Amino acid sequence: DWFKRAVFYEVLVRSFQDSNGDGVGDLKGLTAKLDYLQWLGVDCLWLPPFFKSPLRDGGYDVSDYTAVLPEFGDLADFVEFVDAAHQRGMRVIIDFVMNHTSDQHPWFQESRRNPDGPYGDYYVWADDDKQFQDARIIFVDTEASNWTYDPVRKQYYWHRFFSHQPDLNYENPAVQEEMISALKFWLDLGIDGFRLDAVPYLYQEEGTNCENLPATHDFLKRVRKEIDAQYPDTVVLAEANQWPEDVVDYFGDYAAGGDECHMAFHFPV
Repeated sequence: DWFKRAVFYEVLVRSFQDSNGDGVGDLKGLTAKLDYLQWLGVDCLWLPPFFKSPLRDGGYDVSDYTAVLPEFGDLADFVEFVDAAHQRGMRVIIDFVMNHTSDQHPWFQESRRNPDGPYGDYYVWADDDKQFQDARIIFVDTEASNWTYDPVRKQYYWHRFFSHQPDLNYENPAVQEEMISALKFWLDLGIDGFRLDAVPYLYQEEGTNCENLPATHDFLKRVRKEIDAQYPDTVVLAEANQWPEDVVDYFGDYAAGGDECHMAFHFPV
């Protein structure tokens, strides 16, 4: 349980170190500063989103789950960074946005253009905006509804955050497989874990606030089980901006030794 004793250090790639003078921090720059981070006593580096993105929400609007934003470098640069960190005894975890994508993601573009195609049910669509009225609007300063009308598909799509971040449809087994495949992609590149972003909102259920639902916990248990089986010593951290009595459930079954996430943020602190 290395994470219980580790010093975690968040590094925003964009602002940390620029290796080529273009004014934007990058992975090569971060790699060049690993000796300094080791000297500080860092045990694990946490990278916020660096995936391909239109950057309307700081990278939390992902348009490709397996590609690096070009201004930060490429996959080879990322692997070099991870290997160099490991050589210095440091681990690496990354943010992974499970709940939603960018509206520029090819999945969403295909979903809106071809409702009967393979991506038609990758998102939560409805003919009106009347469902799930008990779900709060998180970004009340910018969003009037959790539903937005799409003129191409002529239906409404569900989003718990910005309207340019449509929620994925976890009722679709194909979406579950896509997410698990993407997690394994990064684990195969050598990372040591994930901060799972916005996990309370994965599922919707009429008559509830659509947060912390049993189906969400069931899926996270599946994620943990698959990771434990294939990538031992990996850590999974829940980003659940909820009250502590709800957050504690993200550790999973206490009697089973915790079968969901290893850690969770305590936001009231």
